[in-house]
Amino acid sequence: MADRYEYVPHPLLRHQVRDVASGVEGELMAVINEDVSNSAHPHWVELAYIRGPSGRKFSTAVDNIQSTELRPSQSAWPAPAESQAPSWQSV
Repeated sequence: MADRYEYVPHPLLRHQVRDVASGVEGELMAVINEDVSNSAHPHWVELAYIRGPSGRKFSTAVDNIQSTELRPSQSAWPAPAESQAPSWQSV
């Protein structure tokens, strides 16, 4: 019988992430390609396993996770486009 799961490498492993579906943040512990089918026909889904603030792990679709950490090139506020005047200035 074939394995029903396999671990998948992911760049956010061991980093703080947010599940956009629930809004819960935590540490990404694993990404697993898992056969979630109960029939003879396999249905493979990539699931992200996150350890939330309570210490309990939960799963969500990999597409639902985003990093909560700022990268060095990012700032908290996006820079305004140079071609646009601020809204408080008259044109």
